Amino acid sequence: MRRNHYSDQKVDTFNWQVLKALWPYLLEFKVRIGFALVCLILTKIASVYLPFILKDIVDILDTQKENQIYLVPFGLVAAYGLTRFTIVIFAEIRDTLFGRVTERAIRRIGLKVFRHLHNLDLDFHLNRQTGGLSRDIDRGNTGVNFLMRFMVFNIVPTLFEIVMVITILFVNYGFWFAFITLISIVSYISYSVYATEWRTGYIREANKADSSSNTRAIDSLLNYETVKYFTNEEYEAQAYDENLAEWEKAKTKNRLSLFALNGGQALIISLSMTSMLGLAAYEVTNQNMTLGDFVLINAFMMQLFIPLNFLGFVYREIKGSLANIESMFDLLDKKPKVEDIPDAPELILKQGAISFEQISFSYHAERTIIDNLSFTIKAGQKVAVVGESGSGKSTLVKLLFRFYDVTSGKIIIDGQAINNVTQHSLRKHIGIVPQDTVLFNDTLFANVHYGNPEASEEAVYKAIDLAHLSVFVASLPDGVETRVGERGLKLSGGEKQRVAIARTILKNPAILVFDEATSSLDSHSEQAILMAIKEVSEHRTSLVIAHRLSTIVDADHIIVMQLGKIIEQGDHTSLLTLNGHYKKMWQLQQSS
Repeated sequence: MRRNHYSDQKVDTFNWQVLKALWPYLLEFKVRIGFALVCLILTKIASVYLPFILKDIVDILDTQKENQIYLVPFGLVAAYGLTRFTIVIFAEIRDTLFGRVTERAIRRIGLKVFRHLHNLDLDFHLNRQTGGLSRDIDRGNTGVNFLMRFMVFNIVPTLFEIVMVITILFVNYGFWFAFITLISIVSYISYSVYATEWRTGYIREANKADSSSNTRAIDSLLNYETVKYFTNEEYEAQAYDENLAEWEKAKTKNRLSLFALNGGQALIISLSMTSMLGLAAYEVTNQNMTLGDFVLINAFMMQLFIPLNFLGFVYREIKGSLANIESMFDLLDKKPKVEDIPDAPELILKQGAISFEQISFSYHAERTIIDNLSFTIKAGQKVAVVGESGSGKSTLVKLLFRFYDVTSGKIIIDGQAINNVTQHSLRKHIGIVPQDTVLFNDTLFANVHYGNPEASEEAVYKAIDLAHLSVFVASLPDGVETRVGERGLKLSGGEKQRVAIARTILKNPAILVFDEATSSLDSHSEQAILMAIKEVSEHRTSLVIAHRLSTIVDADHIIVMQLGKIIEQGDHTSLLTLNGHYKKMWQLQQSS
């Protein structure tokens, strides 16, 4: 099927690179983490001391005579309750302190990924699949949350507790108790690690299938009208179901492997508990140990295996989290193909003159799009570029905005090569009205205001008026607060184009680009747009990519392109007198 997941998942062992990348976010709150660790240590000390209180209670109750005072056992019971309460309180304080660290890390990483995606080149975004990409980021943030919380406060302290318990058993009860405990823990951890590594492949499969199905669903819903036009609802449903079937198969494998993991862990715990309690019972029978010692060993084993069982879950989830985070960190590893040179200066705009000097460009080596092309747009001049589809007209716009870098040659603005200045400063001085205007799912006012978020409300209304949108806005029940729908689908083509013009007016750039801004409009809308364009373009440098020649007859200079080369140039009148390609295009359009 089409629309495969955009990124292959990596198969590797425990991903220490991910942990290394997360480390700086932990260091941001050193004092808070320090207090959290103190609470953690106190919690573990209290946990290890708890079985000793239980032992003392049992031993006193076992040996106490009828006429003895009951103050001591009840005092120990109270101490037992207080210790349990202390463990819970310290754990809650620890989690509360560390919660801020986790939340800040997720915020920082989320922002970093968002900014990085906007810094990636156009080629990445043309090939991306939004549904799968969104899913990878969501799972990545969830994985970071889990990893930071449980890595610090479950794995490390549980290992610390294991060392303390084994030491206590060895010192107080001899070699065999410590040995059985050690063998049990090593067996449990080894099996958990082996089985979890085996399961991680199934987790990745499930994640990939989940991303693919989500990509399919988002893609289909975004193209709702196309689905309806071609009556392909059932085709889309079947394709979506195929993706869901892959997800179901992967989840089934995941569940069965989880059964094997949990079953093996339960067997090791049962054998260990039976062995330890059998040995303890034997020692009690031979009067080498008290009943309290038996209870203490039982409490220690339960206290060890409950967190150890949870540790198996944590390790399993950490591996899953690492698999989830991999895709998000893969995004951060992607390098944009277009980057600023080190210490690049900002573009200093003086007049707005643009020069294309022997530029060549190709998306792929086997096909040249622009071939050794040169022309100049003087400051304040309106230059139009025309030609058949595939001639390279719109590619000039992408190169001017530096969405791609030229293969050879230079594009110069006021004497400065655009690949030597920052992309931000370059784009700040250029405004565009594209062929296909895509709006945000927000109000009409917000979409115009997007041209300059710092502009006043008065300036927004002025831009709306200059773009000849006022009458249309007045006809709307909610006026400028009307929501335009996803990608502006509630507006017509002409209305969207005028919103784009208003947005560009508000930006107030010195250089304007119109990329076939009227190609898909009716005659009435076209005239309104042309009037707005003419007013906006006055005294500004303008590059107009045109399909309809009637829209650029007033251009100062017209360039005719074919297969990436300039074949004719001049003004409208001189080009007609040439009796060349331009005149044929003109006659063809006039007769249609």
